[in-house]
Amino acid sequence: MEECVIIEETNFEKVKKEIKKNKDKIIIFSSDDDELNRKILEKEKVDVLLLNQKNRKDFQKQRNSGFNHVMAKIAKKGNVIIGINFDEIIESSGKEKNEILARIKQNVRLCNKAKLKMKFIIQKKENQRNVYDLRALGIVLGMPTEMIKEI
Repeated sequence: MEECVIIEETNFEKVKKEIKKNKDKIIIFSSDDDELNRKILEKEKVDVLLLNQKNRKDFQKQRNSGFNHVMAKIAKKGNVIIGINFDEIIESSGKEKNEILARIKQNVRLCNKAKLKMKFIIQKKENQRNVYDLRALGIVLGMPTEMIKEI
């Protein structure tokens, strides 16, 4: 398995330096700033865009999942995989877990439409699950069969 590097930065210039430094590794980019996420998708070469759902406020009539059809189109052009932060799902509970799952479900729908790949990203060892559990969750979230096969 190839080595992965997770870049969590808020400054675009610093992100660019990190990406240049880790060119030979799989680059996973994560940020809570939606504008920065889009800028990175447009201008830099990353392998996975990891979307965090925990500290978001939903809009009145719609979920704020940090991902939209425009970003989906850009990600498709750049061949970027959309990452689901599995640690957030495991470590949340109650209403917060429901909101996180609903936002992920919305992103799954967008990715299906744009024919994008999605992947669970697990950072903490204690949150590791077997492949069948992840596939089952993928089915519940509405992932198509092709996407689930690659988990």
